[in-house]
Amino acid sequence: MEKLMEKMEGEVVAAFLSCGYDGKYAKVTVSNRPDLCEFQCNGALAAAKTYKKAPLAIAGETAAALADSPIFASVEAVKPGFLNMKIKEEFLADYLCGMMDDPDYGNEKVREPKTVLLDYGGPNVAKPLHVGHLRSAIIGESVKRMGRYVGHRMIGDVHMGDWGLQMGLIITELQERKPELVYFQEDYEGDYPSQAPFTISQLEEIYPTASGKSKQDEAYKERAMQATYALQHGRRGYRALLSHILRVSVTDLKKNYENLNVSFDLWKGESDAQPYIPAMVQKMKDDGFAYISEGALVVDVKEDTDTKEVPPCMILKSDGASLYNTTDLATIVERMKDWHPDEIIYVVDKRQELYFTQVFRCARKTGLVETDTKLTFLGFGTMNGADGKPFKTRDGGVMRLSTLLADINEQMYQKIADNQTMSREEAEQTAKVVALSAVKYGDLSNQASKDYIFDTDRFTSFEGNTGPYLLYTIVRMKSILKKYSRAGKSADGKKILAATTESEKALMLEAARFNGMIAAAYAELAPHKVCAYLYDLANAFNRFYHETKILAGEDEARQAGQIRLLELCRGIMETCIDVLGFSAPERM
Repeated sequence: MEKLMEKMEGEVVAAFLSCGYDGKYAKVTVSNRPDLCEFQCNGALAAAKTYKKAPLAIAGETAAALADSPIFASVEAVKPGFLNMKIKEEFLADYLCGMMDDPDYGNEKVREPKTVLLDYGGPNVAKPLHVGHLRSAIIGESVKRMGRYVGHRMIGDVHMGDWGLQMGLIITELQERKPELVYFQEDYEGDYPSQAPFTISQLEEIYPTASGKSKQDEAYKERAMQATYALQHGRRGYRALLSHILRVSVTDLKKNYENLNVSFDLWKGESDAQPYIPAMVQKMKDDGFAYISEGALVVDVKEDTDTKEVPPCMILKSDGASLYNTTDLATIVERMKDWHPDEIIYVVDKRQELYFTQVFRCARKTGLVETDTKLTFLGFGTMNGADGKPFKTRDGGVMRLSTLLADINEQMYQKIADNQTMSREEAEQTAKVVALSAVKYGDLSNQASKDYIFDTDRFTSFEGNTGPYLLYTIVRMKSILKKYSRAGKSADGKKILAATTESEKALMLEAARFNGMIAAAYAELAPHKVCAYLYDLANAFNRFYHETKILAGEDEARQAGQIRLLELCRGIMETCIDVLGFSAPERM
């Protein structure tokens, strides 16, 4: 379905052309003076220079050409050369009827779908998720859902940290505690147990203990480094332990991500890229890109246009060990082989921008990706506490993500239980749904690249620009629709009628923006634009609701039309919150 702005712009282009002016000047935008008009076109100002004519004269001719437009109720030329436009109520109502007839509310799928691989999540195995993992998961999930909604093939990869010294530390500590395990017998040739020799809670305690010991005991750290080397060079027992660590960790990670309504198509880790490293490194050498510098193998990635220094991308350390760079480059090789994506998007902390500049340039220079494969860095800012510093627990530690969610669930439960309208079980379930909206919307309503304050009190409020406010609006819509149905009425097959009040037209204009908004939000990888739209639509509905007695109306046809408009707005809002990764309860 053609977007509303495109329809209007097509009409204005035709008017410009009919007056002898280039259609490129006919750009239509939402008015920045809503007290004067709904839409505007400033093209006459630019056209005046080309045609050496007063801009007001050009605007006047164009306005006259639009006098009988089926789209515009009025088009006025005003100084110094603006076109101020208002849309016809009948046209707008017909447009919304078209959206109602479309299961995607007028969203037209992209004509050329792309395969987009999304790298987000990035947890380390054997460690619990903490608040630092929140933004990557929430933003990445939303971008994935937006891409799917507009028609692309989106593949989400958690890309776990499951390689390197942390694995050696776990193996070393486990050997100290249980040296009798067969995994540590070098001559053992039998099958290894299918049951892991630890639980997730034990595993999460083993790693920090081992990490602490390695900082105090040089011999312990050396043993851990040797265990890491043995693991990476294929020692059977250690590889079997790695399989256990991954299985136990992934089971727990899936449960925790599920609580965030986040899911991944691929549960790959750094270890999956290891088989691709030798051939990749050899090719870089053979092609003359990789060379030895101070003992390490590097590839130059600086460019003449750089205004800041961009160091070489290190491929192997002087002892031949791989680094994060090596693993990320090998992961690109793996992804190109398995999925051949048109684009790979990395949702990571914005402080890693230089690192990914090095990796992307190295991948392009050495031919790991094709020239038309897009590599995109979506860097996010820091989630801070009330003091403006990275979010911590009260005693200064890093807060577990499960603890944060439990705290907010409890706050929402208390608010809902205070109303005393639900059973405990329903209140608890509703609290979880509303709490998730508070967390996700609180994060996503900020531009991804910006730092923000995680303000629990504000995010959980039922008023203002918050997730609970949006859900309350949807629940209000559902309540009206249920009452209408319980009265024995049905609006099926009825049409949305032309608006008769300012608030009704304002709501209809917001609804009509949906398909253009969602396409633009994905194009810019900007979930905050979906949030801003949702808030505008909710405000427009609530104003209409307070000014209109929908269920008390005596005009049956008009009432049915308003119910249809309500159904459309509810559907759009539920679609938007689903794209953001949360849902609405039946009542609050």
